[in-house]
Amino acid sequence: MKITREDVENVALLARLGLTEAEKERLMSQLEVILENMAILNEVDVSQVPASAYVLPVRNVTSPDQPRASCPPQELLANAPEAEENFLRVPAVLDEAP
Repeated sequence: MKITREDVENVALLARLGLTEAEKERLMSQLEVILENMAILNEVDVSQVPASAYVLPVRNVTSPDQPRASCPPQELLANAPEAEENFLRVPAVLDEAP
């Protein structure tokens, strides 16, 4: 498939990339090679290959929810740099309105 400069510029715009003219030229040839390889893969006969969602067998590794007592807040905050009452104190991240 022939890749045009407009194709490269459109991809760069969508990816929010600022490309130099040399990078656009290099990307044109690289994208052409990639699409040629994809075209070769499209020719492979996969009619006898069963559809699969995963290559490896998948099983559920989660455990059922069971209620249990949680840790006391003092224990959880023992290594906190700053704590206030039963809360972790963190620096403000938002500016106050003027």
